[in-house]
Amino acid sequence: MRRCLLALAVALSVSPAFAQPQPVPQAMPGQLASADGATITLARAPSDWRALDGKYVRIAAPLTLAGTDVLERFGQLTVAFEGRLWQPTEVAAPGTAGYSQVVADNQRRRLLLDDGSDARDPQQVPYLATDAVLRTGMQLRGVEGRVRVDAQGRPSLQLGRALALPPLQRPAAPAVDGALKVAAFNLENFFNGDGEGGGFPTLRGARTLEEHQAQLKKLIATIGPLDADVAALMELENDGYGPRSAISTLVEALNAASGSPGDWRFVDAGKGPGDNPIRVGIIYRAGRVTPVGKPATLEGGPFAEHSRVPLAQAFRATAGGAPFMVVANHFKSKGCRDAVAPDADRDDGQGCWNATRVMSAQKLDAWMKGDPTGTGTRDAVLLGDFNAYAMEDPIRTLRTAGWQDAFAVARVERPYSYVYNGFSGRLDHALLNAGMAKRLKGAVEWHINADEMDASGYQKRNVDGAWRSSDHDPLLLGFDG
Repeated sequence: MRRCLLALAVALSVSPAFAQPQPVPQAMPGQLASADGATITLARAPSDWRALDGKYVRIAAPLTLAGTDVLERFGQLTVAFEGRLWQPTEVAAPGTAGYSQVVADNQRRRLLLDDGSDARDPQQVPYLATDAVLRTGMQLRGVEGRVRVDAQGRPSLQLGRALALPPLQRPAAPAVDGALKVAAFNLENFFNGDGEGGGFPTLRGARTLEEHQAQLKKLIATIGPLDADVAALMELENDGYGPRSAISTLVEALNAASGSPGDWRFVDAGKGPGDNPIRVGIIYRAGRVTPVGKPATLEGGPFAEHSRVPLAQAFRATAGGAPFMVVANHFKSKGCRDAVAPDADRDDGQGCWNATRVMSAQKLDAWMKGDPTGTGTRDAVLLGDFNAYAMEDPIRTLRTAGWQDAFAVARVERPYSYVYNGFSGRLDHALLNAGMAKRLKGAVEWHINADEMDASGYQKRNVDGAWRSSDHDPLLLGFDG
């Protein structure tokens, strides 16, 4: 059975950037225009939507698709005037005037497109063609419908005709300069049952063997084209390192994939790390890098029950150069279950468990100020899902301690790896110490997941290729060797 699982990962391909026609929607039943045919044309977002409540409008300006989170549940899309909506704490510190300005700007530009029905889980959304594929960031033109404003002053548009979607464009696999390449990727709960084809449904992730095979194929179609020498992974099943473990299944499939050099290996921490159902992991190309010393883990404190235990491993490139350390991280999520003061939501945009994430950042920095692997390796990169946006307390704590945002060092404008509730931002970060920052040659995110509608994933339509292999985008860094 195990060989059957691996065989499915052999024939994989990832489409380059392309433009593909979208399905053509059928005409919507009925018309929403007023009896006298009056239509108001909007060239920009109005200052007060309430003045337009009940009016039929045509929007002349292009609208940016900002989120698809509630499409399947309520038949709604989040769109925005003048580009994406940004998580306020991605671009401004909580409690500042800048934060308030971003919140106000988002409210001004945000609009909800609605199917005009109160039905939940509609089988078909009337304003979209069957099998239409949506990606946040795409431009919608010629949108029209009747304005509705709720008691909180939030506008929605009951669409009067089907949306005309632009051709579908998806990004090619990224490339960065540098002799050494390091990636990070949240796998979104990669569990493999009993490792022999049974044991489904699992605690998280795939519910059947067929879903597991589809998930595995998407993950290989993501990790392979990144062509990294080392990759830090999050949300792996915490089930050891034996031949039936999730990390072993993933590495064997990577090595069995078409065109693979077959030299992927995983760092074996002996146990865990940690006792959480999910863990971090590190995989690497044995033909390109060699581990230096043994792996190290940081247990206890906030990593005992909440943030996942960090894993560090030093490496040296086989072509030579200074050694470097990769540290995989996954801090506590923002969900509020069991959260009490000081971890309760303070309504500052940082969600619950912020105090635990700050403590995790402090403990991580203190650990890194020593020599966690005992190898004397000076250059280091902290990678992973920190469950905090760029201007939130945990990330600012690490930057204040001297860790540098790789995407800021590389001068990447408005990076993002995650889209939630129509707002774009980064939960996934790469933070460099001074030595590693000097070696940085480039940084990029591969937007194959955050922008993709959930229906493209392995549990639903399972579109071919890497698309929606996770809910997080992978990132790739290039360094001097």
